Amino acid sequence: MKKAPTSEVPRVHFEQVVSRGCGLDVHEKNVVATVDGAELIRETRTFDTYTGSLNDLRDWLQGHGVTHVAMESTGVYWKPVFNILEEDFTVILVNARHLKNVPGRKTDRKDSQWICRLLLAGLLKASFIPEEKIRQLRDVNRYSTKLTQQLASEKNRIQKVLEDANIKLSSVVSNTSGVVSTGIIEGLMAGRTDLEALIDEHYHGKLKVGRAELLKAITGRMTDHHRFMLRQIKHHMAYLESQIAVLQQEVERLLADDRESIELLKTIPGVNTLNAVKMLAEVGTSPEETFGNPKRLAKWAGICPGNNESGGKRMSGRTTHGNKYLKSLLVEAAWAATRTKGTYLRAKYDSMAARKGRKKALLIIGHKILTAAYIVLTARLSYMAYSVEEFERRRNQKRIAHLQNELKGLGIRV
Repeated sequence: MKKAPTSEVPRVHFEQVVSRGCGLDVHEKNVVATVDGAELIRETRTFDTYTGSLNDLRDWLQGHGVTHVAMESTGVYWKPVFNILEEDFTVILVNARHLKNVPGRKTDRKDSQWICRLLLAGLLKASFIPEEKIRQLRDVNRYSTKLTQQLASEKNRIQKVLEDANIKLSSVVSNTSGVVSTGIIEGLMAGRTDLEALIDEHYHGKLKVGRAELLKAITGRMTDHHRFMLRQIKHHMAYLESQIAVLQQEVERLLADDRESIELLKTIPGVNTLNAVKMLAEVGTSPEETFGNPKRLAKWAGICPGNNESGGKRMSGRTTHGNKYLKSLLVEAAWAATRTKGTYLRAKYDSMAARKGRKKALLIIGHKILTAAYIVLTARLSYMAYSVEEFERRRNQKRIAHLQNELKGLGIRV
């Protein structure tokens, strides 16, 4: 007779690294917890995610002498659990892709037991969770980034309204948010019809177009509906700008004790104050304690090539997803660095862009900037790089060695 299948995850022999641990399967409304380890009988319980129930979970784990807790990074549901348990236990947050269970045998209880088994065997790799102040800084910065993106969207909406009114202001000026454009748009919103006088009030000699062409561009069909839409968009933009200013004040408060780190990061070409603050919010002020070396940091950020090899053949080396916030700001800093002439990063970009294209070259420069940031924050020293002449000398040496090897392969000795 066949044995009936059990709902429990079967025990297997493994080297136990953690004495007593707990695996948590976290959901929006409940948390399934499994405790196991030395001198313990494996037990699984389900708790609500209310604060009182999470406190009961903490007391239950303490009663069993648990020292380590592991759970998946499920959306934002792990955060309240982590905040309550982090003071009393070593909490390991794990990427969900690293916890794949056996297909076809998935339940909440089995997931919890599987996580507990992996925890006891020391097979879980913890995700980076910065200290509380850095987490707060990260929340403020990411929210500020979202508001900045909304502000850019509102500027685009202004352009759409102007195009609908057949006002071609963007065709004659480089920036529709500049002083001249803003003054003209304000006048059109106010219902002014004396366009020549409006141009005379705001025109200056730095504009590339003449008054006559500018008059043609702003002569359109501006209706009351267009003026109403422009006023609403302007009000929303003013609100967003005020909120971003408030968030910046909070950032300055959180970084009151870390001004030295910001100044050190600003010595890297392409990194301004805003980029330095965002970088600190993502990697913290002591990356060597978390990542150990610049290569691991670059892998976590998703700014270095991935590994995909099978049968001795190198497959796609596309970058991983990584930290999208850090990755985007590194590319932004790389763009700024490539605009600074006479620097090592500019020379490296020119060299890489000719061979790999601009997009890949920007990722390479972003990788260089992240590596420099790691060294700067670890050594607490200002950024120092090769001069352009030194870079050219090293590149020529490599090229000479490469050509010598090719000639040697053809039987020619140099």
